[in-house]
Amino acid sequence: MKRFNELDEGFICESCGKEVEPLGYTSRDHCPHCLYSKHVDINPGDRENNCKGLLKPIGIEKYKDTYKIIYKCEKCKQEHKNIIAKDDDMESIINISKVN
Repeated sequence: MKRFNELDEGFICESCGKEVEPLGYTSRDHCPHCLYSKHVDINPGDRENNCKGLLKPIGIEKYKDTYKIIYKCEKCKQEHKNIIAKDDDMESIINISKVN
């Protein structure tokens, strides 16, 4: 079972360079503009992964009453999934969903 350490931090996106503010209602885990994430966690919020590669959004899947972004690490090729955030760019989500 995954342990969840809530860590809601702002950051500068390494993919698009935009400033990303904390989410405010749960942990911020990806850029709401370009949807990229960074491979920093083993369990959510622990920052214990040594990979540190960029997680490229490669697809969208239905999850309960919302959606998840499917990621593939550009460095180690591992795949991950994260729930979309309320402020994610909807056009980017639609564009990624067309790839699948």
